[in-house]
Amino acid sequence: METISLKEQYLAFKAENPKKRIRDIATALNVSEAELLMTSLGESVTILENNFQDLLKDVTSLGYVMALTRNEYCVHERKGVYEKVSFSPHGGLVLGPDIDLRLFMSQWKLGFAVEDNLKSFQFFDGNGVAIHKIYLTDKSNAEVFPELVTRYRKAEQQSVAIRPTAAPAKPSLADEEIDVPAFQEAWKGLQDTHEFFGLLKKFNLNRTQALRLAPAGFAKQINADDFKAVVQSSADKQVPIMVFVGNHGCIQIHTGNVSRIVEMDVWFNVLDPEFNLHLRMDAVAQVWHVVKPSTDGDVNSLELFDSEGEMIVQLFGKRKPGLPELEEWREILATIPSGK
Repeated sequence: METISLKEQYLAFKAENPKKRIRDIATALNVSEAELLMTSLGESVTILENNFQDLLKDVTSLGYVMALTRNEYCVHERKGVYEKVSFSPHGGLVLGPDIDLRLFMSQWKLGFAVEDNLKSFQFFDGNGVAIHKIYLTDKSNAEVFPELVTRYRKAEQQSVAIRPTAAPAKPSLADEEIDVPAFQEAWKGLQDTHEFFGLLKKFNLNRTQALRLAPAGFAKQINADDFKAVVQSSADKQVPIMVFVGNHGCIQIHTGNVSRIVEMDVWFNVLDPEFNLHLRMDAVAQVWHVVKPSTDGDVNSLELFDSEGEMIVQLFGKRKPGLPELEEWREILATIPSGK
């Protein structure tokens, strides 16, 4: 019996399901998204040298683009220019007013230039799972794109074998093995929200376990509808917020107002000219209102998790280090009913 190539399977599936996105087709065919892209090498896809730091610095020359970062259940799209791109041994930063990214470059294993109906640069981990994508818009400097492709293309345009590896196990100590009083005191002593990750590591906690064991008044489980009401209220009152969506290789942040909130089937969407969010509400297993102390006063966030305890999206009021949190954000959160 003749075996059908992956390319043929992909084209046949696309023909039968023209509205399906490549990530969903990859899941249906039990392969990775990167493997599907590589079926078009030499046609609409070019594999790139693993020199992604220099490429990301050069993306600035494309001008106004759309940055896309997602995880399994949430897609974050932000238009703007890649500015203030820098790298250190700890990771990378893009710190423009519009494109705001935290980059964990050790996870970036594969890169492609894709030229179908839209031109883009797309980056993947070693499992072929998308980490970050950069799409040209009608305002981009399109003439720069082929120059960058030529500069960063790999000499050998051949498929790379994807050898999936399991994600590292999360901490799984039982509650009674945790020094809860010491953990709660350490939480209350936080000076900066960025210290929270170190706190989890120190006490060997996973994030939802930490929220469950939080000191009284610092973490409250709420409903998904409460989260939606907070976003809608932020839009109605035009209170600027920060929306964090990430994966193990990239965190993307929108800071500013949201305006057009649209629910479609299981999707909760923000559909604004510069910022789009697509969140699958049926995948949200837990929603928490979290309070972290800082030298600028308490910082309130909403955190959404899936059934595996993975963070889907995080919301803050707009804030800058050295300045207290917006009072208007606190007023919106004060309208949340008391606990789930």
